Amino acid sequence: MVQPLKASFPVAVVITSMITAVTITTTQASEFSGYIGGEERFFFEDPLSPVQHNSYLSAVAEPEYFHAWDDGTQNLDVKLFYRVDQYDDQRTHGDIRELSWTGVFDNWEVRAGISKVFWGVAETQHLVDIVNQTDLVENLDGEDKLGQPMLRASTERDWGTLNFFILPGFRERTFPGAEGRPRPNVVIDTDLDAIYDFSEGQDHIDLAARYSHYIGEWEFGLSLFSGTGREPTDFSPVAVTPDGEPVVVPVYSLINQVGFDGQAFFGDWTWKLEAINTEARSGAKKGINSFQTVGGFEYTLIGITDGGMDLGFVVEYHYSDKRIYENTIFDNDFATALRFVLNDAQSTEILAGFTTDADTQSVGSFIEASRRLGDSWTLEAQVRTFHGAKEDRPLYSFRFDDFAQIDLNYHF
Repeated sequence: MVQPLKASFPVAVVITSMITAVTITTTQASEFSGYIGGEERFFFEDPLSPVQHNSYLSAVAEPEYFHAWDDGTQNLDVKLFYRVDQYDDQRTHGDIRELSWTGVFDNWEVRAGISKVFWGVAETQHLVDIVNQTDLVENLDGEDKLGQPMLRASTERDWGTLNFFILPGFRERTFPGAEGRPRPNVVIDTDLDAIYDFSEGQDHIDLAARYSHYIGEWEFGLSLFSGTGREPTDFSPVAVTPDGEPVVVPVYSLINQVGFDGQAFFGDWTWKLEAINTEARSGAKKGINSFQTVGGFEYTLIGITDGGMDLGFVVEYHYSDKRIYENTIFDNDFATALRFVLNDAQSTEILAGFTTDADTQSVGSFIEASRRLGDSWTLEAQVRTFHGAKEDRPLYSFRFDDFAQIDLNYHF
């Protein structure tokens, strides 16, 4: 079934943005674009649960609309998303990725509505990227995000860029349903009310700020966040499925997070670092501080073939003390990858690599490839496998969930 926006999603923000769109009388620039597509996900082995499947088909649409006026100092951005999945009713869902008005006033830019913000520099995990909630049913890599209601004010000066955020309306993380795959060996029921271990619950208003700047070959950002943590701090059991699988609901807590992200460019080398310190402000872990970091480098060989192909080597290390987020996969792990950029007319790119747990030697491998087909079509493919996961580790749930996925999209 379709997953609606929660009741606390600020309706006034959406209505205000829509009124802005329909009352514009001076047209200067408008553009309609987006894509529709189909996806096939095939698993190489039979599932652990009898309600899961070996093959999943889905269809997706993401239309976009952009309109600018007042000499380009004001604009409206709209991006809608909808996916229909063959079996997983939690992956059949819609979302407003973007519905925002932006205005430029002297040295300040103001954005109001629903929007997305990205922070981070690392390849395999974005620790500092906390403004938007993860749309986990879309992909295991956590790159897909839900739209977040926000009021954002930013200014860019010689001494750096400042961004301030007011974030009303918490968005709960999406999780695969009972028939979804891959998923943990528990069923995370997002149709039931999540647990908030503080009085305001989903109505809490979050705050965030970020300062970024560059000095020569160095780029860096410092970020602050105070509000509801986007990742659940725990899961509470509520039932058992007919097949004996536990059913749980997420538990969300208030946190303070201080983050740093930076990268430095030295010739063909790019060095990257992200680090956060998280303080739990509510619940059973109140007062606990936790540290996480990811850092490494990418070395690129330019034009190694007659066709001009670039080859990049990516190496990153992940660490977490697991004092708050005990179920994190990245606690003492190395990630290595090769990036092939063919620089051809079809924009062909391939990223292939694996992550290794230094404690258990379990390995997760991945291949991601993309290529344009003509002027309007794109083909994307990926393969993910899991090897040697130990019984007490999060990846153990995925031990039979190696899969390949193909996406064919038409862009308009």
